[in-house]
Amino acid sequence: MSLPAPDEYQRPFVDISRVGKTYPTPRGPAVILKDLDLKIYQGEFIALIGHSGCGKSTLLSMMAGLNSITDGAIIMKGKEIQGPGPDRGVVFQSPCLLPWMTALQNVMLGVNQVYFHASKQDRRAIAEHFLCRVGLKDALHKRPVELSQGMCQRCGIARAFALNPQMLLLDEPFGMLDQLTKFELQEVLLDLWGKDQKTAVMVTHDVDEAIFLADRVVMMTNGPAARIGDVLEIDYPRPRNRQALLSDARYYQYREHLLRFLRDCEREKVDRGDGSGKPKKKRFSFKRKKTEKEEALAS
Repeated sequence: MSLPAPDEYQRPFVDISRVGKTYPTPRGPAVILKDLDLKIYQGEFIALIGHSGCGKSTLLSMMAGLNSITDGAIIMKGKEIQGPGPDRGVVFQSPCLLPWMTALQNVMLGVNQVYFHASKQDRRAIAEHFLCRVGLKDALHKRPVELSQGMCQRCGIARAFALNPQMLLLDEPFGMLDQLTKFELQEVLLDLWGKDQKTAVMVTHDVDEAIFLADRVVMMTNGPAARIGDVLEIDYPRPRNRQALLSDARYYQYREHLLRFLRDCEREKVDRGDGSGKPKKKRFSFKRKKTEKEEALAS
């Protein structure tokens, strides 16, 4: 199932309007994001891509309500985001599981808060359902130390989906995994997401992952004062098959478009020098003129 193309009359699910983020430092204010605008529509899967330090995770944390907004506003379903809430499920790069709790208990921690009106049996059934969906049926009662990195991340994904959030925020959820585990969990994520197509925003450094998962890839310029430099629409129907995509010529056109943008950003950073936004200063070396005696000894 593919999403209908958003038009200018369709109200966005999330409206990021002239958002900026500045941190105070001993050397003066550090501007991370400036005048960033983005509209995200109901059911879209958005991938944020860009070089390290461009503010991708900062933007995601502001959408989650975990980081304050310096300028502008982020509006979700007509209400300004001013703090965290169960309407947004977050999957971090590190699963962030409580080590003294089992996989089931870690998922139940959020389920108990969101479904406090349900019976204990029903809450447990919700947690078990999503743990089984991500392939952890036989690991419900294992603690994080007994699980592999991939299994811990499966638990983190189950925890986010078990809350039934209106929006999913994923901060490089597969960045610490090997390639085979990454491919497997991408399929798990799409399978869960495809049931009701929650609005999703994911930070990634992997252009292939962005093309495979996203409806639109949002490319961010280098910092400081990073902005959105380009947006690429991925015109593939869902559900997606990885092998079918790899055999399609458009896939490599999309890939080259993203890589070219990243190369141009890197070239611009080199031209600027230290990333401050100012042209790189030329360095001059001044050599003392040798005396006649020194020249004679040198020869």
